[in-house]
Amino acid sequence: MRTPPLRRLLSVLAVAPTLAALALAGPSAAAPAPVDRTPRAATAGSHATATVGYVDVAAATLWVDPNKDRKVDADATGNPVDLRAWTDGLTIDQRLWLVGELETQALYGTKVTILDHKNGWSYVAVDGQPTPRNPLGYPGWVPDVQISTDPAFGQYTGQPFALVTATTTGLYDDAARTHRSMDVALDTRLPVLGHDGSSIEVATPDRGPAYLDESAAAVYDTAADIPAPTGADLVATAKRYVGLPYVWAGTSSWGFDCSGFTHTVYDVHGVTIPRDADAQYAAGTPVADSDLQPGDLLFYAHDNGYVHHVGMYLGDGYEIDAPNNTSTEISTVEIVKVAEHRYADEYVGARRFL
Repeated sequence: MRTPPLRRLLSVLAVAPTLAALALAGPSAAAPAPVDRTPRAATAGSHATATVGYVDVAAATLWVDPNKDRKVDADATGNPVDLRAWTDGLTIDQRLWLVGELETQALYGTKVTILDHKNGWSYVAVDGQPTPRNPLGYPGWVPDVQISTDPAFGQYTGQPFALVTATTTGLYDDAARTHRSMDVALDTRLPVLGHDGSSIEVATPDRGPAYLDESAAAVYDTAADIPAPTGADLVATAKRYVGLPYVWAGTSSWGFDCSGFTHTVYDVHGVTIPRDADAQYAAGTPVADSDLQPGDLLFYAHDNGYVHHVGMYLGDGYEIDAPNNTSTEISTVEIVKVAEHRYADEYVGARRFL
């Protein structure tokens, strides 16, 4: 039974000031049962024969199996992609179908290790998304057209990089930023080639030099130079996404799942945490309910102990999270009272990564 820790949490939160103006009502319908992402045996292919590639679309969506995409997924599986058009065009049933069919997403320029090929798809491991399933990164199948294997981009490894800090921003062909070639999302990282006026010149995996607005990105020599965040920093970034529709496996500004949301919010602040909720729960430092601080993560589990959901504590008895779609309603990133969360009776504890 997990009611004792829940009662302890609610007793602590009951004395906190209320922020009713922040609360958003959650859907009343029950969410579909989350899919168990326990580690599975690796697919065919050897790490010894693996090659390196780089994502060359705004965000590549990784699938559990190749060639499972539907016609309605065309905007997410080609090159270029239009993830806003893709998600906006899906019905509730079409969104729910994605549960268990998708693995994760990887942003433009992200390094992947290519482990296998099959019928125009590559089985890859995504760098920077830790998981017990593969030491090289989060695994899944992605269309070959979304991966560049040009070794030239890899030569910039170790150079200063531009970290996109805007929710989304344009990538331009010219320093004057008159021709927008694509949009990129928060936490996209591209090697810096130089500066031209108010533009940052960056290398890309597929189109040569390109330009970012310097107001939409920060430049760092190494990932270790990203300033250590406070809980308030994490909360401020998370709140920027209130109202964004839920997307199973999403890790981008066009849609998140619960752990993709928390992973990305931490990652853009230079803190790498595991990709999935259960792994985040296992990796974080336990926090007493009486010591909750903004930025701490709150976890929820089934009776069998499997951790299936995570949210971020905001303070004053509230949390922000990306709950799964229900059978009748598309869910969004929302702010709710912890005591009124749809999974409140499944609460199993909090973890800290700062």
